[in-house]
Amino acid sequence: MKITVFGTGYVGLVTGTCLADVGHDVMCMDVDADKIARLEQGEIPIFEPGLTPMVERNVSAGRLRFTTDAKTAVEHGVLQFIAVGTPPDEDGSADLKYVLAVANTIGEYMTDYRVVIDKSTVPVGTADRVHQALSKALDARGSKIDFDVCSNPEFLKEGAAIDDFTRGARIVVGTESDKVKELMRECYGPYNRNHDKLMFMDIRAAELTKYAANAMLATKISFMNEIANLAERLGADIEAVRRGIGSDPRIGYHFIYPGCGYGGSCFPKDVQALARTASQVGYEAELLNAVETVNYRQKTTLFRKLSAAFDGDLAGKTIAVWGLAFKPNTDDMREAPSRTLMEAIWDAGGKVQAYDPEAMKECRRIYGERDDLVLVADRIQAVRGADALVIVTEWKEFRTLDFKWLKEQLSLPVLIDGRNLYEPSAVHEAGLMYYAIGRGESLTMSNE
Repeated sequence: MKITVFGTGYVGLVTGTCLADVGHDVMCMDVDADKIARLEQGEIPIFEPGLTPMVERNVSAGRLRFTTDAKTAVEHGVLQFIAVGTPPDEDGSADLKYVLAVANTIGEYMTDYRVVIDKSTVPVGTADRVHQALSKALDARGSKIDFDVCSNPEFLKEGAAIDDFTRGARIVVGTESDKVKELMRECYGPYNRNHDKLMFMDIRAAELTKYAANAMLATKISFMNEIANLAERLGADIEAVRRGIGSDPRIGYHFIYPGCGYGGSCFPKDVQALARTASQVGYEAELLNAVETVNYRQKTTLFRKLSAAFDGDLAGKTIAVWGLAFKPNTDDMREAPSRTLMEAIWDAGGKVQAYDPEAMKECRRIYGERDDLVLVADRIQAVRGADALVIVTEWKEFRTLDFKWLKEQLSLPVLIDGRNLYEPSAVHEAGLMYYAIGRGESLTMSNE
């Protein structure tokens, strides 16, 4: 099939590349000429395991192309995926200006039937607005061209996006058109051979499914962080609690790891957007608001523990930070707990000495050069001369640690573990002060 993807960000690039990899003829369009030039030269703007060789393979085979020419892109594919950003507006709602701009562009240039597919995460009712934008653009031309709009939300985890796309549990399509169903079956046929993963539903249900899925996962995380904070005050080990409740198949082990809060481009934005949607239809989504409140508070936990360990005086202290990305296997620092931590350390007069396997370049882009931020080449250099170590991201290389060696490196034997990577007894035996999440060690009882 000839397929066009508008947007070469995280969702657009993964979607276009994976569809090309099964033989489709894919053209990815973006208004960012610099990004397109870099992609044409083989430079991938995001880090995602396995993506670079897949892009190179399909570009070389001629199945994947990039362009800034909107007219050419609209002419190329019967299927027109919209995979542009939907950043949060000032009130927390999703900003649809980029989505609607693409819809208008398609309406300006289409000369034959097109299926316009909302792949971006968009609020319920967006398909109606896309349909209106297309109709308006066609009316302005005096053209009567048939088209359909459908919803096909993405369910991609950063760090495992290719696997999620190619082996995902479901493919949700919101449409009531038999023609669209036929075309979408053809599009996803190569990924639908084992069993039928396509789930057709009405458009609004498909739009809500995406938000509901992310809100549910965010809720599980915030719930476990609430229980961890309670366990900490009761002297219980949250890791034992996690195993105890996770063994119940109704709950399961996924997304019940306590930590220092969720970040990234999806959960914070989507929980806020869904709560805002509820407000717009006169419903107060108390649980969604609580999930967001708990997560915001949780991202301050590491600094509160660190500050308490130093009796509130971090001025002149050097804090080693392991992990900057919001999660492993990505370089994404959007809404990352590391940012909350580092900015609080700087406000308190401290200095950060940080290492992350992939997010160093992104960190430099965000914060630039500053005297109180030193980015180093590896985890060993990060702790040299530091007063304490804080672990923020659970990269695999951080999972094992010589605690006696660490004690020798640190000026003060303080280890703050935001991901519960280690057994407290082993850390204490080495003479370190160990403060994790909900493991019976509490430095502060404040909920502020």
